[in-house]
Amino acid sequence: MSVIKHKEQRVAIFIDTQNLYHCAKNIYRAKVNFDAVVKAALGDRKLVRAIAYVVTTESGEEQSFFEALEKIGIEVKTKDLQIFFGGAKKADWDVGLAVDAIKHSNKVDSIIIATGDGDFVPLVEYVKSQGCQVECIAFGKSSSSRLKECVDDFIDMDDTPSQFLIGLKGNNRLRKQIRKIVGTDTDDD
Repeated sequence: MSVIKHKEQRVAIFIDTQNLYHCAKNIYRAKVNFDAVVKAALGDRKLVRAIAYVVTTESGEEQSFFEALEKIGIEVKTKDLQIFFGGAKKADWDVGLAVDAIKHSNKVDSIIIATGDGDFVPLVEYVKSQGCQVECIAFGKSSSSRLKECVDDFIDMDDTPSQFLIGLKGNNRLRKQIRKIVGTDTDDD
């Protein structure tokens, strides 16, 4: 991977909220700190736009989460949860995220996608072919190996999960197991 990062670089970040949410919930039983995700992905560069793609439910209970995202400077794009005959549910923003990334790729130096979903490999390949750098931030354990290979830079949130998660600190035994898995175990707990 060859990546260039400098202070004058213009960056757009596209967040597959459902992907990160479910990875954090299933792997760590915790919630994602989206502010930390944006800050880690951005570094010292210039943020042009950060967009989170989210799903609304009939109950509307996620509204406070959407407001929290907006407070930290993340634009929120919503789509209603689709419920099909028989009870099947669908909430997919892949096409919307990909279209937005393509539209912005000629206005920025780097596109960052926050997802581990391998369905974005064609997006990465296309945007790179247009001369834009593409980076990814996600939980490596649940990320597509092909996606990790084709981006210019991959930030693995599994390397420092406590930096990116809310609700993980209270479980020292779990944190120690996670650090042991990712090879950062110390006996200071």
